Amino acid sequence: MSASDRTRLEMSAFLSGKRHGLRARLLFVGPAVIASVAYMDPGNYATNIQAGAGYGYALLWVVLLANLIAMLFQGLSARLGIVTGKNLAELCRDHFPRPLVGVMWAVSEVAAMATDLAEFLGGAIGLSLLFELPLIVGMAITAIVTYAILLVQGRGFRPIELIIGTLVGVIGLCYLAEILIAPIDWGAAGLGLVTPAMPDAAALTIAVGIIGATVMPHAIYLHSGLTQSRAEIHSEAERAKVLRFSDIEVVVALAVAGIVNMAMVMMAASAFHSGHSEVSEIETAYHTLTPLLGAAAAGVFLLSLIASGISSSVVGTMAGQMIMQGFLRIRIPIWLRRLVTMLPAFAVVAAGVNATQALVVSQVILSIALPVPMIALIVFAGRRDIMGAYATGPLLRALAIAGAAMVLGLNAVLLAGAFGVDLPFLGPMSLGA
Repeated sequence: MSASDRTRLEMSAFLSGKRHGLRARLLFVGPAVIASVAYMDPGNYATNIQAGAGYGYALLWVVLLANLIAMLFQGLSARLGIVTGKNLAELCRDHFPRPLVGVMWAVSEVAAMATDLAEFLGGAIGLSLLFELPLIVGMAITAIVTYAILLVQGRGFRPIELIIGTLVGVIGLCYLAEILIAPIDWGAAGLGLVTPAMPDAAALTIAVGIIGATVMPHAIYLHSGLTQSRAEIHSEAERAKVLRFSDIEVVVALAVAGIVNMAMVMMAASAFHSGHSEVSEIETAYHTLTPLLGAAAAGVFLLSLIASGISSSVVGTMAGQMIMQGFLRIRIPIWLRRLVTMLPAFAVVAAGVNATQALVVSQVILSIALPVPMIALIVFAGRRDIMGAYATGPLLRALAIAGAAMVLGLNAVLLAGAFGVDLPFLGPMSLGA
């Protein structure tokens, strides 16, 4: 019997009252941990470094707000899968007109490739800097490692959950070490966390980047798929119990992701804000950390980046598979999916494009694609013919709509800056921001 089969049987025993205890409860942990990787991917590194280097602790409240919005949408996605037994892409295929489904799939596929571009490049940058390798060699190593991890997916859901969970743990421990090494001003950090402030227009631009690129399209699709058939549910009482465990897991996993992002900002604030506020790229941050905080801090920073790049690249490929299968009922071999999604990254490097700039461009592409899953999720989560008694109530629906309006509005600002549109309340914006 596989680890996944044993996990499913033990969950059923717990739901029926035959098993008790913390170990049995931990069996329900997994989907939100995998989804949380999207909130610690290399695309977050540049924005968090910019925020901390340029404005110290002043924008920590933005990270907190972005994380709360993420919790809401990932919770709704998980709930959708548990209640309906289908993922978001499958529901779109079943309930929307076929031409619209085709467009949604195409947009989502582009988003999956853009996601993988950022994640794949992040892991490769970390390897190339840590071991002083050419970037193309770092990319090749990242490709081999991520493919090897993806092969484990054939053994069921539990092994991949444990591997991704371990990598998430590595990222968390790395940033725990960073904040212990860096001389954090905890009073200023606490104040920045609870005091909304926007020092200037450039700070607003960075805040737009933090919030606008927080909710990832692929994570919304993926989470519903990870929960849709994980536990065998035989009654409404059992379903309610699974939903309760899912909500707790989402809050804890996304809280950990939020703490990691806050630690990134705090590390950058402590190391760079006084004297090196111009630091904005991952490579520059690494080279600047070494003389400021020592080789250990710089090495830990790269280790976290490598773990982030590899884990998020694996998760991005999983999401791409789910999106294609859900929208089109087509499943392609994992090696082909891995090859297709990583080709843009190799093309970018071969063309001599700056890697950090490529990460920023990928976030712009994700901003264009984000309305598709967000709006679809709000629609389905509120439909009683689909969700029954678990449809979102007026308060939760209002919060979801407000969160979506905020994220999509800020994404519009981000896109305006990307295409050179000067907004009166922001002034000129830079794509690099």
